[in-house]
Amino acid sequence: MALKRLLIGRPLKSTELGEQKLNKAKALAILSSDALSSVAYGPEQILIVLVTISMAAFWYSLPIAIGVLVLLTALILSYRQIIFAYPHGGGAYVVSKENLGVNAGLIAGGSLLVDYILTVAVSVSAGTDAITSAFPALHEHNVLIAIIFVVFITLLNLRGVTESATILAYPVYLFVIALFILIGAGLYQIAAGSVSPELHTPVGTPIAGISLFILLRAFASGSSALTGVEAISNAIPNFKEPAPVNAAKTLTAMGALLALLFSGIVVLAYYYGISPKEEVTVVSQIAEEIFGRNFMYFFIQGTTALILILAANTGYSAFPLLAVNLSRDKFIPRIFTVRGDRLGYSNGIIILGLLSILLIIAFQGQTEQLIPLYAVGVFIPFTLSQSGMMVKWIRERPAGWGVKLFINTIGALISFTVTIVFFLTKFAQVWPVIIFLPIIILTFYQIHKHYESVGEQLRTASLVSSIPIAGNVMIVPVAGITRVVENSINYAKSLKPDQIIAVNVAFDRESAKKLEEKWAKWQPEVRLVTLYSYYRSIIQPLSKFIDTIERKSSESHYQVTVIIPQFIPKKGWHNILHNQSSILIRTALLYRKNVVITTVPYHLQK
Repeated sequence: MALKRLLIGRPLKSTELGEQKLNKAKALAILSSDALSSVAYGPEQILIVLVTISMAAFWYSLPIAIGVLVLLTALILSYRQIIFAYPHGGGAYVVSKENLGVNAGLIAGGSLLVDYILTVAVSVSAGTDAITSAFPALHEHNVLIAIIFVVFITLLNLRGVTESATILAYPVYLFVIALFILIGAGLYQIAAGSVSPELHTPVGTPIAGISLFILLRAFASGSSALTGVEAISNAIPNFKEPAPVNAAKTLTAMGALLALLFSGIVVLAYYYGISPKEEVTVVSQIAEEIFGRNFMYFFIQGTTALILILAANTGYSAFPLLAVNLSRDKFIPRIFTVRGDRLGYSNGIIILGLLSILLIIAFQGQTEQLIPLYAVGVFIPFTLSQSGMMVKWIRERPAGWGVKLFINTIGALISFTVTIVFFLTKFAQVWPVIIFLPIIILTFYQIHKHYESVGEQLRTASLVSSIPIAGNVMIVPVAGITRVVENSINYAKSLKPDQIIAVNVAFDRESAKKLEEKWAKWQPEVRLVTLYSYYRSIIQPLSKFIDTIERKSSESHYQVTVIIPQFIPKKGWHNILHNQSSILIRTALLYRKNVVITTVPYHLQK
């Protein structure tokens, strides 16, 4: 408990929930870090595709970047509309479920749940790559470094939204400042003529081997920079009032920053002729070209690594809230709706951290392996949410619905195109989506079916009649005459049952006879039944005896109750010194339908 308080902090009262809401500056830091951090690998993904043709094809990165910015604009405008249309949060899941049906909602929700796990894994893996780019000697320890960072961020989020936002705001804004300095210095050198024109191919130069397929593939890869755009619409409940207004302003600020940083990095990579390398990131190469390996280089690399790692926090902010919506609709376990000591949804936070660590280990921290799966997982909800908003505007036709419909239609068409391109061009990397998404949906329905079944059975209105209990037969398993047994017998007598039966499972007749003689003198009014077990099993003969009594009692509507004596040692470790047969008996009898199990503890004093 002391360690828990040290790591997580003191418990907060439920009345302090309002103090855990975020202002726009802190919300921008923790909810935009995923989108902003993708600037560090989004432009690189475009170049990775184009380099398969030749470095001369890098000029195509400029029109591709313009296409990505058009998609970004459409998504920002679309999600602003979602924020005001659904001010209680839920994002793509709620929009899709209410306008396209439950199946569409579950596809969006399932995709996003997986995507947020991937957000953590990709962000931390990319951040680790940035660190090992600056310090190559650490490259072989990528997985271990990534796991340590996931544990750190998990603990940070368990301490509460406000506290984690306060800590995370600094590195996010330092990253933004560092990249603006990098872009500004780079553009200054380009304008001053310090950058050789031989480093890049002039825009418009014909390139042999280029095709629409390659360009679409590069566009889809570059669109990975837009992952995380939807997080703000999922996390509206985390904002201070007026929550929708603050969320919309934060979304607009995020879109503007993302557009400037993304386009700036693409332009610098083109003019400086940067080519993607396996162990050195594009941002690292640009910083080294502009500043050399001095303080500014390490400042940029340090802040880039920090935001890439802390971008995982977007997943920690959005995953628990999405899980709450799915849980309230009975599609995932209800533990996700429980707030922890610090008023955050701690079960969602812990599960997200564990699943992310498993993913990092499975992929050995290889960011390139994760990004396509990560990106396609978010463009499916993008497409569904935009399509859902189209249906909403057509059905409701509010004032200005034509413009709103146009914005969502553009967003839906581009998002759908990107999704299809991902499947066509990166099928070898994104095929798991086709497998795990149906499994997730099926799991959702199985969980929902269970909750509906439980609810139906527990509702008093659904019961046709209730047969009254005519009496009670109590069975007390005993191993000898002890204070523990005496305590249980006295408890059974206090309930005034119709009959108390003490049951002893004996392994030999001599010890059984001695117990029967002592029992007759000690508790003459309580019947003792001896069961012989030639194979030294307690559970089997006891179970058969209880079944026999239960069958006879059910005919006359008597309730059978098994009272299990159990002594509790003063110190927990003392338990390993005792057989504690009572635990085995309780476990074996727990699932018997018509038998009540009661444990009567006897606490030892020393």
